[in-house]
Amino acid sequence: MWSSDLEERIREVLAQEAEAARQGLEGLEERVMRAIAQRVARPGLWRRLKERWGLGFSPRWALAGAASLALVLGFALGRLFAPSPLPPSAQAGTLFAVVNPQAHSVAVMGDFSAWEPIPLSDPDGDGIWTAVLDLPPGRYEYAFLVDGKWVGQDPQADEYVRSFGEYASVRYVGTGGGA
Repeated sequence: MWSSDLEERIREVLAQEAEAARQGLEGLEERVMRAIAQRVARPGLWRRLKERWGLGFSPRWALAGAASLALVLGFALGRLFAPSPLPPSAQAGTLFAVVNPQAHSVAVMGDFSAWEPIPLSDPDGDGIWTAVLDLPPGRYEYAFLVDGKWVGQDPQADEYVRSFGEYASVRYVGTGGGA
């Protein structure tokens, strides 16, 4: 019983709301069209700028000028904020680098050192460990030791080889590949 009373009440409320909405929509099209007709056509932005400041050139020239200005500013800012070149020591040798902020010790070892570890340094503590080695031209296999663990796949390597179940990186020095 109670359910049918509730259902009837819901239907009455919905009917009242629909009637109120219908009354609000009557004449809507005429009101919108009247409001649109009363609006005065406003000139576009470019026309308003020309009228206000007496600009006598076309939008194409303004666009070309803006592009030129952006290009000049881009070059100027690029020169100002460009990264500095590598230090002379890095330019003179082969740079080995590992990015690992959590590492406590990093070393590189390879056939150039008879597989004896050569420590990398991180003097500023930013997690970028580097060493510059003076290697004659040739092909070198190497790997990193990061906190005593073998890391044989250097993202900067020219290729990888797998020996005795472990990967090693390969770098070609002075032969057109790698650093």
